[in-house]
Amino acid sequence: MKVKIILFSLSFFLAVGIGYAQNKKDQPLNIISAKVAIKKYHSKDELDRMPKGDLLGLYMERIESLVKMLPYIAFATKPGVTLETLGIPNDKTNSHALEAQFKATDEYIENTGEFQKKFLPYSDTNKLISAIIFYEDIMKSLHEYSEYN
Repeated sequence: MKVKIILFSLSFFLAVGIGYAQNKKDQPLNIISAKVAIKKYHSKDELDRMPKGDLLGLYMERIESLVKMLPYIAFATKPGVTLETLGIPNDKTNSHALEAQFKATDEYIENTGEFQKKFLPYSDTNKLISAIIFYEDIMKSLHEYSEYN
C-alpha cells in the first residue's frame, strides 16, 4: 500500500513539473520589464533632505530603469508589450535575440553598477541631485511620449 502511495505521489509531482515546464516556454517575453517603473518621483526639496547613500541608490536605480527602457521606445514605453503584440513573430530566432539583448543589458548594468559603487561616492551631492531629477524628468517624458502615439 505504501509503495502505491509513493508511486502515485511521484507520478503526480512529475506530471505537475512537466506541465509547469511547458507553460514557461510558451509565455512570450515582455520587451520592457515591469521592474523598470519608477514608483516615486522626487522633488528637489525631498532629495536635499536625503543622505548621500540614499541618493546614490536612487541614482543607480534611475540609470538601470533608463538603460532597460530607452532601446525599446520605438516599440513601447510601458511594460507588458510582447513580440506578439507588436506583430513580430515569436519564433525561436526572435526569442533568442531578445534574450541575448536582455543578457547584454544585465551585464552592462552590472559592470556600470560596479563602477558607480566605486566612483559615485566622490560626486558632488548637488550634482547627484540634479542628475536624479534629470533622469526622472526623462522617465516622465517617456510617459508623455507614449500618450502621443
